Formats: sequence, C-alpha cells, structure tokens
Amino acid sequence: MDTTSASLLLGIRSPSDEAHWERFVRIYTPLLYDWARGMGLQDADAVDLVQDVFAVLVQKMPEFSYDSRKSFRGWLRTVALNKWRETVRGRGVAVIGNDLLDRLPCREGEWFEEIEFRLHVVSRTLRLLQSDFHANTWRAFWEHVVAGKPAPVVARELGTTAGAVYAAKVRVLARLQEQLADLMVD
Repeated sequence: MDTTSASLLLGIRSPSDEAHWERFVRIYTPLLYDWARGMGLQDADAVDLVQDVFAVLVQKMPEFSYDSRKSFRGWLRTVALNKWRETVRGRGVAVIGNDLLDRLPCREGEWFEEIEFRLHVVSRTLRLLQSDFHANTWRAFWEHVVAGKPAPVVARELGTTAGAVYAAKVRVLARLQEQLADLMVD
C-alpha cells in the first residue's frame, strides 16, 4: 500500500508550485539518497543521482496521472534505477539484462517496507518541525514523548511545570499530525 500523498503529487504537477516542490524535495531527498547509496554510489555520485532524478521529475510530473492503485514509490524507484543505469553505462560498464541489478541489496517488494517508509517520513517531519518550536518546548516534548521520561521529571529538569510539559506534547503532536495528515493515508 502506497502512502504517498495524492495532494502532494498533484501539487508537484506544476513546476512553479514552489511550496509543494519544497515539501516533496525535503521529504524524498533522504530516501533517494539512501537508494543511491544502496546502489553502491559514493556520496558525491549519490547526490548527483538525486539531482538527476529530480530533474526527470520536473519534466515528467506535469503529465503524471496519479493512480492510487499503483505505487508512486515503485515508479520513483524505477526512475532512480534508470538514472543509475545511465550513470553506469556512461562510465563504460555494461549492464546486461538485470544481472547487475539482481546483485543489489534491494529487490522490488522488499526494498523499502511500508513501516520503514512511515518511520522515515515521521522522523524527517519531526526534524523539520523542530525549528518551529521554542527550544524548551521541543526539549519538553522530546524528553517526555520520545525519551519516555515522566512529565514531572522532565518538568524538574527544565524548571517548569508538568502541565507545561503536557502542553508541549500536545502542541508538537498536533503539528506533527497536521503535517502528516495527507502523507499517511491508506
């Protein structure tokens, strides 16, 4: 089941929709980079491959038609693999059939399991949200929710009240839920 946001995909159909493209790039760059590194590319080459994939997407997305029955990430992976093949061929390495691809540690269906993708999106979104909150609010949230410390302990550490810790938790989780609302649909 693909949980890529339909509204995000519709938004990036227009190359001039900067808000949707910025969000898409911020979410998918780490994923594409991980795929590129999994294909055996060094850091600089992986960064280049990510850029090449985005260049293809800018060209292809205006004609892209979203089908919720199909996997966008599967299609995106195919685009990345095709750009990788071009890179390999450009270096004079023959890619015969799928022999080289079969030796990659990533096969279709087991490449990026749904739970891993969801964890990736939540983790990335949390990192992006951190700058939206005051440092004490973020720390109260993090220590209580992520580190699992009781609110009174966190309150003592931060010199605040347990109520303030709970309030930080509610504010950050509400913002996280808002950001993930259209990314985590089934």
